[in-house]
Amino acid sequence: MGEITRGTTGHNRLRRCDRWTAAVYGPLLVSADRPLVVDLGYGASHVTTSELFLRLRHVRPDVEVVGVEIDPARVAAAKPYERPGLSFVRGGFELPVGRRPLIVRAFNVLRQYDEGRAWEAWDLLRSRLAPGGVVVEGTCSEIGHRAAWVTLDAGGPRTVTLATRLTGFERPSDLAERLPKTLIHRNVPGERVHAFLRDFDHAWTVSAPYGAYGMRPRWMAAVERLAETWPVATTPPLGGRRRWRLGEVTVPWPALAPADS
Repeated sequence: MGEITRGTTGHNRLRRCDRWTAAVYGPLLVSADRPLVVDLGYGASHVTTSELFLRLRHVRPDVEVVGVEIDPARVAAAKPYERPGLSFVRGGFELPVGRRPLIVRAFNVLRQYDEGRAWEAWDLLRSRLAPGGVVVEGTCSEIGHRAAWVTLDAGGPRTVTLATRLTGFERPSDLAERLPKTLIHRNVPGERVHAFLRDFDHAWTVSAPYGAYGMRPRWMAAVERLAETWPVATTPPLGGRRRWRLGEVTVPWPALAPADS
């Protein structure tokens, strides 16, 4: 179920999301019985699925990761890279993986869909999760320097995260081009995500003096200022200085949800 994507991928393209997933959902992986993770729509190369496998194995040594691709040629090309705990299968949003996954990562998959179909895909993926499981769905730039993702559980969307290389933008609203499909067309006056990015830009501007010490201090100062008026996650695992210094900021989904949702 689904359509073939462009397949663009590359080493470390999804490192920011991998790092965040391991930190935030590491306890979920550790506590689960036989955790299964799906990388949906991994593209023309096995590389991002293999990297996810290696990074999550540092958290849970026996985690299983399955790369799912709708293009049979891509699956065939990835098969030689299988190893114990890592496999590749043909499929789409139906997730033909034998048992319910604990985590589903779907990156750069829904950009070609319209907003209505993206919501339908979210609902379908959520219905396939194991109890307590999560979907991490988002998009990133071609080399991974800018990214945004939403997490969802059985009840619906839960959080939105923006992540960037701190030398990879001029102002925070530059990340708008990487918003998930359900938000990217909502960056207009009257929508919450537009107000958030506007206020983030303002916080970035007034934090300019911190730039004398580098981009990281300026980013952290801007996020702290933003947290005065927006429900930015300020404590682990989703927030706090340890996450902010990596160029991340996370807010609850309702803070940015479409006005008509």
